[in-house]
Amino acid sequence: MSENKLNSFRNFIVLGDSFSEGMTDELIDGKFRGWADRVADIMASQIDGFRYANLAVRGKLIHQVVTDQVPAALQLITSDTLVSFHAGANDVIRPKYNPEITLPEYAKAVRDLSAELKKYGAQLMLFTVQESAAANTKAGVIWNQRFKDFNNQVRKLAAETGAIINEANDGRYPNDIRFLAFDRLHLNPEGHYRVAQGVLENLGLPFDPGYKIPLPPAPKENPIKKKITNALWIATFVIPWIIRRLRGKSSGDGREAKYPRLISWPISDNR
Repeated sequence: MSENKLNSFRNFIVLGDSFSEGMTDELIDGKFRGWADRVADIMASQIDGFRYANLAVRGKLIHQVVTDQVPAALQLITSDTLVSFHAGANDVIRPKYNPEITLPEYAKAVRDLSAELKKYGAQLMLFTVQESAAANTKAGVIWNQRFKDFNNQVRKLAAETGAIINEANDGRYPNDIRFLAFDRLHLNPEGHYRVAQGVLENLGLPFDPGYKIPLPPAPKENPIKKKITNALWIATFVIPWIIRRLRGKSSGDGREAKYPRLISWPISDNR
């Protein structure tokens, strides 16, 4: 696809889970801003009549994104639409993860969505996830291997379908835990900012090249403070996550998408 086409999408529709909802960026009017809102800000400044929808909801699995979000998105598609699809990370980190189920499920979702978008001349966008986070923990080692296999499939599907791919492992995004929130799972404002700049670069839109520059070396952490921080993290995030899994609950249960319909952007234009 030509650069002129990439930077001229009048509609931007975002599907997925907490990553695309924007957790845990800064809150604006009670909603997490996130990389997608940040990308929409720049698209709106460059494209007349720009509109934005974000149907992503935290905690959603692949089948939930496909069942709940994709049909709604397809009602909004026109030829000048960019659709971001990022799902599967929640499936991959589940204790009972089965790649023989999840990987084919993701592949079918991408192929089906791509086929529908091509009917309208719309464009699909995909993401890989970082493979080297928390590699010093047992869970981190397991997750990283799972994500390597997941990412390989994302890359193959992007090549097969002609999707734009935002690559998390090509060296552009410094791998630094300081880009994560206290929960060590979701991006903080700086992390979302940097993801947004990478997406903008891929779309041929104005971006800050400084997003590729690593942070200064972190000061050595006090061991006592580190133990306290770890204990607070376990109590605040790990134990509640385990309890939700045991109860079959999700952080996204009962939540609605923050922008379920295409709206003029920035949101101040609607007031």
